[in-house]
Amino acid sequence: MTEDCKDKHEPAPISGFQRSLFDAEEFTVTFELVPSRGGRNREHDRTLDLACELANDGRIQAVSITDNAGGHPTLSPEVLGLEIMEVGLDVISHFSCKDKNRNEMESQLFGWDRRGLHNLLVISGDYPKKGYSGHPKPVFDLDSVHVVDMLNMMNKGNYVNQCSHPTSFFKGVAVSPFKLTEAEQFMQYCKLHRKIAAGADFVITQLGFEARKYHEVLLYMQQNNLQAPILGSVFIPSLTLVDIIYKGGVPGCVIPERLYEILKKEGRAPDKGKKSRLHRAALILAVLKGMGYSGAHIGGPGLTMANFDYMLSTADQYKTDWQELIKELSFRSADSYYYYRKDETSGLNLPELHQVGNYDKFRPIYSLARFIHNMAFEPGEALYNQSQKTCLALHRSFLKRPFATFEHISKFLLFDCRNCGDCTLSTHEYLCPQSGCAKYMLNGPCGGSRDGWCEVYPGKKRCLFVKTYERATTDNSQKKFKTGFEPPRNWELVNTSSWENFYLGRDKRKKEDS
Repeated sequence: MTEDCKDKHEPAPISGFQRSLFDAEEFTVTFELVPSRGGRNREHDRTLDLACELANDGRIQAVSITDNAGGHPTLSPEVLGLEIMEVGLDVISHFSCKDKNRNEMESQLFGWDRRGLHNLLVISGDYPKKGYSGHPKPVFDLDSVHVVDMLNMMNKGNYVNQCSHPTSFFKGVAVSPFKLTEAEQFMQYCKLHRKIAAGADFVITQLGFEARKYHEVLLYMQQNNLQAPILGSVFIPSLTLVDIIYKGGVPGCVIPERLYEILKKEGRAPDKGKKSRLHRAALILAVLKGMGYSGAHIGGPGLTMANFDYMLSTADQYKTDWQELIKELSFRSADSYYYYRKDETSGLNLPELHQVGNYDKFRPIYSLARFIHNMAFEPGEALYNQSQKTCLALHRSFLKRPFATFEHISKFLLFDCRNCGDCTLSTHEYLCPQSGCAKYMLNGPCGGSRDGWCEVYPGKKRCLFVKTYERATTDNSQKKFKTGFEPPRNWELVNTSSWENFYLGRDKRKKEDS
């Protein structure tokens, strides 16, 4: 970057939300808004009225604005965000991967940077639902780790080796500590490692209700030196949403059986249990603050300023007695997976790991693929030099096309290969993300899986990263999921030989390793 570039750049001022988040004396509170479908309706006006009330109250530091939540098209987050900023409230704009390729992302981000929309929550995004004339094509060109890495480069002003003025994005990411199985939970934490290594500035949890799981992710970050402020999500569902979440209608979110029974019983009250749900949210707020969270991220439909006042005031009354509330916020069954052993005294967690599960199974195709890869594609191994010479010689001969066809057919039959020319089989335990993951994730799972099933195909297709984890435990190679970074797919290589690309250095993964 030249001095000329540096001189013309004026960094954006630090927002009140950012200052609050890094102030150890403050407990930062934010609220999630879901834009309406359309911008000329009463719902939009009510949203703006609530934002004005929150700004005047002063106890909410920022509102976040979702990006087509649930996969349904709604008003774009920047439109609502700019209107809310005008009333004096900071905005966190959700930035999802599902609808935009990397060039469109870059273009949109330059516009947001210019307009002052600097606080982002980078997410994979919910799989798109039915729209105009059927279901839309999901994009997912980049995953959330890629986007954070791209934003980090844009902030430094050296994006794509060009002289560009640095942007000023403050990058948030999500993590779910509320998974039900070992494989899902472990892979969520592995992806969190990659997000923070890529440059994430803060973390927000997925919605949940279990005190011990809130504590788990906090303890995990402390033990693994993942230094980023974290907000715990506090969600107040309507009675209708309670049923939807319980039945799996919100990807990756779970209402435990015992809590569901409590909520349904409370729902028989004249107010349909709303005060009870608000009170429980207040208890969670108090517990999060007591545990040491940097703040809380409140969400839920139909909330009013009076509801916020009740929750925040009630939470403040319990701030010194928060440990006594743990039992009231313990809903998980004994067979649910926890990363740490339980502290029977506090009801939270001890800094002692549960033993890793054993998934040792005989997988001949996996074992053979791993053996061949290690021998032929790992520099220094016995067959590497000869494999390179043979492969390149064939691709320079009249056998080039038949040999490429042989590669594709053999990998299609064994791995359901999509012939991307930029192969990632070896880094995903010989499972193909292009065919095995509905969102084409490369750096870890999205948050939408439940009980090990893919968000898009529940009960039919298991999450690719659950299967990857089960294979990795056999190979004792879990560490690479925390420390690796899988570059985005290079679409220039589609329908070309990944073997030739690897040996010629066109494969981006080989360049990254060299």
